[in-house]
Amino acid sequence: MRRSIKARSSFFLMIDIQERLMQAVFNKDEVIRNSSRLLTAARELSVPSIVTEQYPKGIGSTLPELKNLIPEETSIIEKTEFSCCDASGFGDAFLNLNFSSGTKDTAVLFGVETHICVLGTAIDMLEKYNLNVIAVADACGSRTEENHRLALDALRSIGCLVVPTETVIYHMLGKAGTPEFKELLPLFK
Repeated sequence: MRRSIKARSSFFLMIDIQERLMQAVFNKDEVIRNSSRLLTAARELSVPSIVTEQYPKGIGSTLPELKNLIPEETSIIEKTEFSCCDASGFGDAFLNLNFSSGTKDTAVLFGVETHICVLGTAIDMLEKYNLNVIAVADACGSRTEENHRLALDALRSIGCLVVPTETVIYHMLGKAGTPEFKELLPLFK
């Protein structure tokens, strides 16, 4: 299985970073900050994205500070399923990414909760779509640090690459000195 992190063959999946749910997440500030960095990079590097919202009627919608960064063409999928892959409309959104912007064989996952929706989605992406799955550790969170840590261990054990936000963005940039590098560098200063 290929392990490189390239913008042209990847898509981002932001999972359930919603108003009421984030209040209970132990590392919420880090998750929000790094999700913002990833969404900014998605826009700058033209990485297509899918966003999910778990039962927004009860949990609220995506955090406003992140919603403003989501590219216009992004599919936002409401769900009640824990695995995004089981949500109505997810399969169509994924297929649309592959038809509209070249083959995407690498899913970059971030969001909450690591031990429920992120892990369940990663398992299904490996099994149903045979994708390379990257979990962005510092842009994922759970209500407890222990659940988050255990889920990261589980993600590694099933074959996911687990890395920090900075690794994803720098690998997608590929080199310094480009206009994209200059645009994104302030995110890490």
